[in-house]
Amino acid sequence: MSRLTAKFSALAQSGRKALIPFITAGDPNPGFTVPMMHAMVAAGADIIELGVPFSDPMADGPVIQKASERALAHKMSLRRVLQLVVDFRRDDLQTPVVLMGYLNPIEAMGYEDFANAALRADVDGVLTVDLPPEEAVDCVSLLKARGIDPIFLLAPNSSEQRIQKMAQVGSGYIYYVSLKGVTGAGHLDTADVQEKLKLIRANTRLPVGIGFGVKDADTAKTIAALGDGVVVGSALISKIAAYPDDPERARLEIIELLESMRHAMDN
Repeated sequence: MSRLTAKFSALAQSGRKALIPFITAGDPNPGFTVPMMHAMVAAGADIIELGVPFSDPMADGPVIQKASERALAHKMSLRRVLQLVVDFRRDDLQTPVVLMGYLNPIEAMGYEDFANAALRADVDGVLTVDLPPEEAVDCVSLLKARGIDPIFLLAPNSSEQRIQKMAQVGSGYIYYVSLKGVTGAGHLDTADVQEKLKLIRANTRLPVGIGFGVKDADTAKTIAALGDGVVVGSALISKIAAYPDDPERARLEIIELLESMRHAMDN
């Protein structure tokens, strides 16, 4: 049983939902990332999604695009992101870590070399935004052979056939994109989310993490009532962007927001 499966199982048994924060590795600087990961766990995070910076993050809005730019200015690469996971694992062997990014850096490293490096780093899942399940056979087989969960995105307009395909190929959890558009955009329509969740639940037993549009404790509470996990990214990264010369202030505000979300989700 993977760490992700075990985590969602334990949460379900206790009647709780997963809080899944996303930050971009290396933003605002490489030294910020690992301490922030530990602080997020202490604030109530159950799973961490760690963004791999990329020069053309087409699925991301301006907040996360700028985060990638700040990280790339510090020469962050896929290999350096994996090293950050190694550093995190020195003090935390329990919290699942999912790498989230784009296919290009993985292809540049080579699927097998990446899968081996992810295994050595003790990565739990890989979510590749621009890799559809129909084209993921080679990468998925290498990851699954090493006990790493391949995770896929479902959109509001995903068909029942696409849901079934992702449930067949993916594992760990499904990331449901609750809004059309890029990260950090739009207004969340909970009725639409609830309706789509019915179709997803009818076609897979995989847990469903819901993201895109989670901005505060009230939204997190609402989403937690619908899915199995709440993913928050842009709202956290906005704190980093707001205090470019004061990362400690950004860290404290991220912790405060996550603690408020955790409290709202549990009550």
